[in-house]
Amino acid sequence: MNDTITILGIETSCDETAAAVLRRHGDGTTEILSNIIHTQDDHAAFGGVVPEIAARAHVEKADQVVTRALEEAGMTDGGIDAVAATSGPGLIGGVMVGMMTAKAYALSRAIPFIPVNHLEGHALSARLTEDCPFPYLLLLVSGGHTQLLRVDGVGRYARLGTTIDDAAGEAFDKTAKLLGLGQPGGPKVQAAAETGDATRFDLPRPLLKRPGYDFSFSGLKTAVRLAAEELAPLSDQDIADICASFQRAAAKHLAARTERAMTDFEIPAGDTGRLVIAGGVAANTEIRAALTALVDSKGWTLLVPPSKYCTDNAAMIALAGAEHLVAEGAPPLAETLALAPRARWPLDENPEGRRHGGGKKGPKA
Repeated sequence: MNDTITILGIETSCDETAAAVLRRHGDGTTEILSNIIHTQDDHAAFGGVVPEIAARAHVEKADQVVTRALEEAGMTDGGIDAVAATSGPGLIGGVMVGMMTAKAYALSRAIPFIPVNHLEGHALSARLTEDCPFPYLLLLVSGGHTQLLRVDGVGRYARLGTTIDDAAGEAFDKTAKLLGLGQPGGPKVQAAAETGDATRFDLPRPLLKRPGYDFSFSGLKTAVRLAAEELAPLSDQDIADICASFQRAAAKHLAARTERAMTDFEIPAGDTGRLVIAGGVAANTEIRAALTALVDSKGWTLLVPPSKYCTDNAAMIALAGAEHLVAEGAPPLAETLALAPRARWPLDENPEGRRHGGGKKGPKA
């Protein structure tokens, strides 16, 4: 494999059909040559993503999005060394479409196909644009996952804490739906909160006295529902105040549990602590502000991908694929072509299982 790798990435785990071309140089620096994202707009009437509709939309758009990514990168006549695709976790129909598209491209050009864990894409996403050496503490906050992990290298992850009920992004989405704000919930709640009074509602601080690094958002979500029911019918100011109060409570909860993990995080001698936040919820300004204040107080460095790389995108999938290609070499094409998509795929499972053990169902993430 050449020192410089040009790789096509494909992401279809939820309702974004995305493709990107990334070039990784021998010194580890990267260039994002294209990053195309088609966001489906067919789900608004249902208050959330409908898996069957999402899968059909991926079928209709995948080839078009890949073609646009290759055209923008100037790679329509070849030059792609490998193709990577999200192979789980996610909505199984969408994951299947992305994998089949990537497998067909790899097979037609006899180039490696690299299956990528969607969560690993988020875990490495800060390295798209930042100097982010290992190890670092990762707070992964997305629609389906809220986890704290120690990241020691590519494929080397140790989960420290996770949500015991709802993920942070799920809580934002359900709050938005409860208040009639529509989807996507995170941006809608943040927009409403801009004119709200975050001190009006004394919402609970989950797991205050519980040891460890786990999260919980179910009780906070219930408190929002009870506040809304007590005030119904809600005025615009009521909605803004509830959103601001909810957002503040969520940010404080995330910061408090992260602080515990930072306190216990073993930093190598001569190094400094680094906190990376990734996933769609990392784009929330209130959460970023709370974590910025936290790392400043601890003397750590906060690394956050640009907003367009926090949400689901294919550039992060291409990067993860390129990193594995460099670290492990090209896997046999016949072997990776035989792999099945995985609805569940924990990031911190045995690396051998990550690469070769993909069955129709994985362990619960």
